[in-house]
Amino acid sequence: MPTLKTTTLLLIVFLVVSNILAQESQEAFHPGKPWMDTEGNIINAHGGGILFDDGIYYWFGEKRGKHRSQGVNVYSSKDLYNWKPEGLALSPVDGDDDHDIARGCVMERPKVIYNEKTGKYVMWFHLELKGQGYSAARAAVAVSDKVTGPYTFVHSYRPNGNMSRDMTLLQEEDGTAYHIYSSRENYDLRIAKLSEDYLHHTKDDHLMFSEHREAPAIVKHDGKYFLITSACTGWKPNAAAVHVAKSLVGPWKRYENPMRGPEADITFDAQSTFIFPVQGKEDQLIFMADRWQPNDLINSPYIWLPIEWENELPTVEWNDNWNLNDFE
Repeated sequence: MPTLKTTTLLLIVFLVVSNILAQESQEAFHPGKPWMDTEGNIINAHGGGILFDDGIYYWFGEKRGKHRSQGVNVYSSKDLYNWKPEGLALSPVDGDDDHDIARGCVMERPKVIYNEKTGKYVMWFHLELKGQGYSAARAAVAVSDKVTGPYTFVHSYRPNGNMSRDMTLLQEEDGTAYHIYSSRENYDLRIAKLSEDYLHHTKDDHLMFSEHREAPAIVKHDGKYFLITSACTGWKPNAAAVHVAKSLVGPWKRYENPMRGPEADITFDAQSTFIFPVQGKEDQLIFMADRWQPNDLINSPYIWLPIEWENELPTVEWNDNWNLNDFE
C-alpha cells in the first residue's frame, strides 16, 4: 500500500503534468473533439457567437450544466485555437424568482455586437422564463461598458408581439443592426431592424420565409446575404439549407444542403449557430455548429469548419483536422 508521502508526491506530479498539458498551445481545429480552454477545462460556450474587438476574438456562449442553463460565458483568444476563460458575462439573478432572468430561466444563442454611437457592448439572446418551459419565447438584451462584462440586463419581450426563439444578429458596415429570429412556433423566420442604441426593435420587422427553420447563421458575401439554417427536429440533427438574397427583406431563394462529406445529411451530427470572418484573411469564413448532447449539454462538442465557395454558394466540407493555413 502506498504511503501518504508517496500518494502526496503522485498527486503533485499529476497536478504539474495537468497544468503543463492545459497550457500547451493548440495549433489546429479538431471538429467534434473535446476542446479545452487555457486552464485545462472544457470550453462551455454553446449556441455561441464571435466578436472581434481591438485585436482579440471573444467567444460568447451558453454556460450549461448537465441540463440547466447557467448564464452566458465569455472566452478570449488571439489565434482562434487557444481560448482564455473570462468568466460569466451574464449571470442569472438569485433571490428574485419574478425577475426575467431568475435562476432557472433558459438563456440561449447569445450574440454580442458593439455600438460605436453609445460605446456599449450589446448582447441579445433567446430567453425562456423560469418555470414556463418554452412558452415565453422572448428576445432579451443586456449591455456592458466592457466587452467581457459583466453585462447588465435591460429587458425582455416579444419583438413587435412576435414569438422569438433561435436567433442571431447582423451588423452592417454602416452600423445598422438587425435581429433575425424564429417565430410562430418556429414556422416563420423574421428579421427586425434594431434601434440606433440596439436596445429595442423598430417596426421595420419583416417575414423572411415560412419553412419551419431555426438555428440561423448569416453572412454577407459579394453583396449578397447567405443564411444557413436547420430544420426543427428538436435535439435530433438534420440537413441544413442555405437561403440567398440580395436584400435582407428578400426575396430569399432556398438552396439545398451546403454540407459536404460524412454525415453531411445531418450537418455532421450538429446544428448551425454562427458564421464569422477570420481577421486579416480576405473572404475567409468559419462555420460554427454545436453537436448537442441533450443528456450532457456541458460536454456537447463544437464543429468549426472553413466555408468554401462553389458556383457562388457556400459549402462546408468535413475535415477531421485543419488550421487557418488551409485557407491559403
